[in-house]
Amino acid sequence: MSSTRVPWPQFRRSLVAILRGIRPEEAESVVSELIEAGFEAIEIPLNSPDAFRSIETAVRLGSDRHWIGAGTVLSVENVDRLADVGGRLLVSPNVDSGVLRRAGEHGMLTMPGVFTPTEAFQALAAGASALKFFPASVLGPAGVSAIRAVLPKDCEVGVVGGVSEKDFEAFSKVGVRSFGLGSSLYKPGMTSQEIRVRADETVLLYDRIFGLG
Repeated sequence: MSSTRVPWPQFRRSLVAILRGIRPEEAESVVSELIEAGFEAIEIPLNSPDAFRSIETAVRLGSDRHWIGAGTVLSVENVDRLADVGGRLLVSPNVDSGVLRRAGEHGMLTMPGVFTPTEAFQALAAGASALKFFPASVLGPAGVSAIRAVLPKDCEVGVVGGVSEKDFEAFSKVGVRSFGLGSSLYKPGMTSQEIRVRADETVLLYDRIFGLG
């Protein structure tokens, strides 16, 4: 295993679908719809029911270009369990250097949550692939822009928490192109058809704002 930092991929659309609360029995239908709609990164938070089983199902549906894994990862033990089920994406609400380093050893893409410049630099020092500004609805585009000004130019910045496709344009104006989408895309109890409609609308708007043909 390598301990090198895994760089953020050149996604066509840098969108992470957050499926908090998804159940294993619905994972296949929901994840299939998201992949068909064009999502390349999918996160299943570990506080979802039997999350590792859902992740294992989701991983089987993806290809080499899909980064599928877990959110709310808080321990090294869970990093290892994620690797065991084939997860390649690790998202956390905090900066834990032990978690990030173990994820790097497994070759995982990592996106820890940060809110301040201090946390941002700590995450980068621990090998984070990208930074998750959370909750982005509190920082807003102006807050994210102010912090980005002191970060390395090649640092990938994503916004998560209280943001939806309606915020694409405002954040795009301060150089953000990565978004984690939760309740605007998926809520427990939604049908796969409802999720597909939301996914298609999200992709169309992203493509329009970011000039994708």
